[in-house]
Amino acid sequence: MDISYNWLKEYIKIDKSPEEVAELLTSLGLEIGSITEYESVKGGLEGIITGEVLSCKKHPNADKLSVTTVDTGNGEPVQIVCGAPNVAAGQKVVVAPVGSTLYPDNKPFPIKKVKIRGEHSLGMICAEDEIGTGKSHDGIIVLPDNVKPGTPVKELFKIERDTILEVDLTPNRIDGASHIGVARDLAAALSLSNPDTKTEWPSVNSFKPDNNNYPVKVTVEDTKACPRYSSLTISDVKVEESPQWLKTRLTSLGMTPINNIVDITNFVLHECGQPLHAFDGDQIKGDHVIVKTADKGEKFITLDEEERELHDDDLMINNEKEGMCIAGVFGGIKSGVTQKTTKLFLESACFNPVYIRQTSRRHALFTDASFRFERGTDPNITIYALKRAALLIKEIAGGTISSQIDDIYPVKAEDFKTTLKWKNITRLTGKEIDRELIKKILTALEIKITDENQEFLKVAIPPYRVDVQREADVIEEILRVYGYNNIETPLKVNSTIVYSNKPDNHKLRNIVAAQLTGAGFTEIMCNSLTKGAYYSKSEQFKDTNSVMLANPLSADLNTMRQTLFYGGLETIKHNSNRQNPNLKLFEQGNCYYLKEDGDKGVQKSYIEKEKLALFITGETVPQNHTSQALKSSFYDIKSHSENILIRLGIEPSKTDIKCCKYENMTNALHYSYKNSSLMTLGSVSKKVLKEFDIDQPVYFAEIEWETLINLTKKSNILYSELSRFPEVTRDLSLLLNKSVQFKDIEKTAYKAEKKLLKNISLFDIYEGEKLGEGKKSYAVTFTLQDSSKTLNDKQIDKIMQKLIKALEKELNAQLRS
Repeated sequence: MDISYNWLKEYIKIDKSPEEVAELLTSLGLEIGSITEYESVKGGLEGIITGEVLSCKKHPNADKLSVTTVDTGNGEPVQIVCGAPNVAAGQKVVVAPVGSTLYPDNKPFPIKKVKIRGEHSLGMICAEDEIGTGKSHDGIIVLPDNVKPGTPVKELFKIERDTILEVDLTPNRIDGASHIGVARDLAAALSLSNPDTKTEWPSVNSFKPDNNNYPVKVTVEDTKACPRYSSLTISDVKVEESPQWLKTRLTSLGMTPINNIVDITNFVLHECGQPLHAFDGDQIKGDHVIVKTADKGEKFITLDEEERELHDDDLMINNEKEGMCIAGVFGGIKSGVTQKTTKLFLESACFNPVYIRQTSRRHALFTDASFRFERGTDPNITIYALKRAALLIKEIAGGTISSQIDDIYPVKAEDFKTTLKWKNITRLTGKEIDRELIKKILTALEIKITDENQEFLKVAIPPYRVDVQREADVIEEILRVYGYNNIETPLKVNSTIVYSNKPDNHKLRNIVAAQLTGAGFTEIMCNSLTKGAYYSKSEQFKDTNSVMLANPLSADLNTMRQTLFYGGLETIKHNSNRQNPNLKLFEQGNCYYLKEDGDKGVQKSYIEKEKLALFITGETVPQNHTSQALKSSFYDIKSHSENILIRLGIEPSKTDIKCCKYENMTNALHYSYKNSSLMTLGSVSKKVLKEFDIDQPVYFAEIEWETLINLTKKSNILYSELSRFPEVTRDLSLLLNKSVQFKDIEKTAYKAEKKLLKNISLFDIYEGEKLGEGKKSYAVTFTLQDSSKTLNDKQIDKIMQKLIKALEKELNAQLRS
């Protein structure tokens, strides 16, 4: 957001340079990103001089050109070829000599010696659009007769020079999104050294209606979306070009002047931060304005001539027959002010930030008005802005104020109230600040002190400070005005040496990240803010557990995530849409929950958990000249997930693995250890993939990182040298009930032979009618090894018989020949 230094000085008396003001604003939290110089005429007319046309004759080789000789006050007249129809001998004109530079359309155009149709031209006789003093190109500028040739043109035209401060405005500081807002912050800081420094608001005391000849009825149907709506009417206005001072104010901020009415509303917006909207009164059918949400699917054509389909949460300004404006965002093509407009309906409102933000993003319409409304405007400034604009319109465009101010404000905005404890101010600032100085700062910030004693202050914060509602917020306000640089750095650091036997979370996180990247995974970092709609229709993740934002940026970012699942799918969709379908992704981050029956206003009602998520989709091995492409499968996500457990000392065989049903996944497995949930993995359901417009299988795993870390603490990883003695393998083909899982075979076998059984692996599964109903066949390899000697056949047979008996007893297994 840009602030004009000259304009700023109209609201606060300061003797500081732009650089000093920028430094002070930055220290106050309104960081200045850049400082640039502005000239109302680009280039400042440097090098442009006056001249007198001594002679003018038709160009011998061009009907529409003239060959002139011009006295530029430098002795020898110069020849200039001119195409203007009004050039004539004896005129005093504006000349751009060779070596000077013009800036038509703000682009440099150096003047050189040229030959035009065979005639030399040593300069250019200029029209007003060519030097930047106007838009006309009908002919050259003809100056008064008393102007001497050679006079610098910059002496004849008033060129305003200014310094523009670019404020890198943070979302919470919308109170600083105007010149008065910035002046208010400066005054708060400067008043500590000079109590007479204050913000000077332009007076509106002279405002009064001229008559009541043009009343317009206003109905606000949705007071939640529109807490306050103020308006008035003005008749007999003349819409034309704005005066130069007004155009200069707007162009200095990079805006394009349109007409005097629209320019005034933009001026007031940048002056005090209140967006206004002017409607052509003749377009208000029935002289009735209705503020209500749109009908779903309703069509509306905006000022940019785009037809938009409205959502039923889009707030609209309507007349009795149709919509006229998307409230707080963008006007309609029919109701805007034109050269034919003579009657105005002027709106100054306060809209609900959530409604405006959602509408703005839904239709990709980002305006100066929506920028302010979606962050929260001051509900108590609407009347002032309305009066200010009305007086400016009377002054510049004429007309009469033809109605009383209609102010619909059913529920008055109250000050935010909180209590400041003196000890907390000291604790958070790190310094014992004089109490009288603290009270002085609060008063300068327009924060009222309603009660005080030796323990605390009770304060009331004005509604325009939407970001200051808690004790800590007010202490931050005190500190930024007092000055962070005035807090001394202590000469010592107090610390306590504490021994902890907890595993190093950061180290373990890096170990796992290195393992995954080594396996071809890419780490992603998704926004912890997500769509509340994901959870409102979910059975697995309850909407009642969602941590909702009080003032969300949009409907897409209104909830803290409960899982890493949706962010990963959004990433997959984004990449797939850009021809990058083969992905192996992982993310480690926090998820957030509101406890069952938790009080949203109590911190202990919230839970924060760290999780690790893996995603695999597409091909794991691309096609090449030696082999076909290998597509990812459920077993890929399973093996990578179990490898993480193994790396941190958790044997998957020792966990409790169960098949489970989740609405978002199929073929899901849930891993737990001693009743603690450890991990869930499976295939993302086709329904979810369709919702995300993903047309290939996706495999997902989510690990409860905190549980895993706690188990790692209790697990000891033992190392041993490789055995010098050989391994022995034996295969068994087992006929089993279909309900028996491979993990049951592992558990039974390891229980039967704890010392010499080293590994069990499944190498074949068969199901068929010949086996009998409810039966299946597993072919299993058992690996045996003694680290102290070579096993003989007798020992091997004995072990295998023990295993067979255990499997028959525990699992009702039968050997197949």
